[in-house]
Amino acid sequence: MLKPSFLSRLQTLSLKRQSSLCVGLDPDFERLPERVPKTISGMTSFLLDVISATSDCCIAYKPNIAFFEAMGIEGLEMLLKVRQAIPSDIPVIADGKRGDIGNTSRMQAKFLYEYFGFDAVTLHPYMGSDSLIPFFEYKDKFNFVLGLTSNPGAKDFEYLELKSGVPLYREVIRRCVEWDAEFHNVGLVVGGTQDGLSAVRECAENLLFLMPGIGYQGGDYQHSVRLGKNADGLVLVNVGRDIMYASSIEDAVSKLFR
Repeated sequence: MLKPSFLSRLQTLSLKRQSSLCVGLDPDFERLPERVPKTISGMTSFLLDVISATSDCCIAYKPNIAFFEAMGIEGLEMLLKVRQAIPSDIPVIADGKRGDIGNTSRMQAKFLYEYFGFDAVTLHPYMGSDSLIPFFEYKDKFNFVLGLTSNPGAKDFEYLELKSGVPLYREVIRRCVEWDAEFHNVGLVVGGTQDGLSAVRECAENLLFLMPGIGYQGGDYQHSVRLGKNADGLVLVNVGRDIMYASSIEDAVSKLFR
């Protein structure tokens, strides 16, 4: 029996839980509560507690690979434990921002999709289609391409005007629409702090948006849900630090949903 697709799993969870919440998992020893030992074991237990406290209200998890990689081999082993602890009905997105020449991308995809079994990844489009297609070819997986990001430096390149008169990010979105029409597993990373979200959504009515930048970075959950939903009523709004390191995770989640 075929496993339900990434999108159908999200749709089921979103309707059941009336939620668009994606919980970001960004383990940082400096932010751990004093009661938690600053060890790999302590961090692992902390992350498993976060998952336990949020698994009935979120519809996806997004571990940021760099935070685990920074801890070396033990960090990757922790990532595997975290991946295995997440309930099987909840999709998991590897925030790795991969995308390299074709043969390298094939190895990146193999590592994230086959070894770790992630359901989706984040990708950067700077090197073009041949750096992305090795990921797109995993038909049962999903891929979020960086479209318009929430960091201040987004203006350095993403807003540059092309000869056609449109900014670079609009061309990226246009190409993602084309790739999704061909591969049916392409979405966009769109920062929740950006102005003009309605205009961005109009460029890609059907694509699923993964929207970071909520809470600590200034974005608003309800605003992002309202403007970020696609034609099927789906959006993933990522909240990381504001949930993970809250004094009460339950209160932090409830505040988002008000």
